[in-house]
Amino acid sequence: MFALYSLIFCTNSTIVYIIWIHKNLHKPMYIFIAALLLNAVLYSTTVYPKHLIDFLSEKQFFTFYTLGSSEFFLLAAMAYDRYVAICKPLQYQTIMGKTTVSIFLAVAWLVPACHIVVLTAGSAEATLCNFNLKGIFCNNAVYTLQCVKSRLITVFGVVALIDLVILPMFFIVFTYSNIFILTYQSCKEVRKKAAETCLPHLLVLFSFSYLSIYDVSIARVESDFPKTARLIMTLQIVLYHPLLNPFIYGLKMKDISKQLKRFFYHD
Repeated sequence: MFALYSLIFCTNSTIVYIIWIHKNLHKPMYIFIAALLLNAVLYSTTVYPKHLIDFLSEKQFFTFYTLGSSEFFLLAAMAYDRYVAICKPLQYQTIMGKTTVSIFLAVAWLVPACHIVVLTAGSAEATLCNFNLKGIFCNNAVYTLQCVKSRLITVFGVVALIDLVILPMFFIVFTYSNIFILTYQSCKEVRKKAAETCLPHLLVLFSFSYLSIYDVSIARVESDFPKTARLIMTLQIVLYHPLLNPFIYGLKMKDISKQLKRFFYHD
């Protein structure tokens, strides 16, 4: 577990460092990528070191879901950035200024935190009748341990699901649909450029979305879900996704890939 955490930390941090030190990468697209990878580092730091100490933690629940929800907001911000760059190139510098980027980053981290703090407070007050978790860490399955399901958690959980997952997903789908419609009507060069910059984002989006769907639904299926499948899916949440991002952006984004080669093979 320590080795996996070290690998996740090093791969993500390396690309964040590359973006930080090279001024030619100080553009909204790369800033959002750096934020996404930093989010993965914080997310992994929530999970791995804590597992090396104990199994259940009050703090783990809050940070796990706050950072997980931030992922959707950051992906939505990246989708909007690509929309402006491809569909409104002449207005890009005006629209995607430092203030806009700062607002997007603040919203991506603060809005999920405000939602999850309510669910965390509700969970902290709940009485537990069972202490046997069918998983390797305390995620959404913790609700199955409660004696009585809280109406606050149930109702606000739906609100949080809509605000933190469904609405950002609709925005992302709408944004990329507009990009694809415009590029389909454009020349081959424009389509190629759109594919190069949008494909990494879409891969990360699909990867994280299906893992999130699993996490939301796992509390509903309870014991009917096979233990082996539960273990595999949980491992993907804490291992596959944090490791996938740096390789996708490090290999697929030309400017980052170029700087990585210089960083590792510099004489």
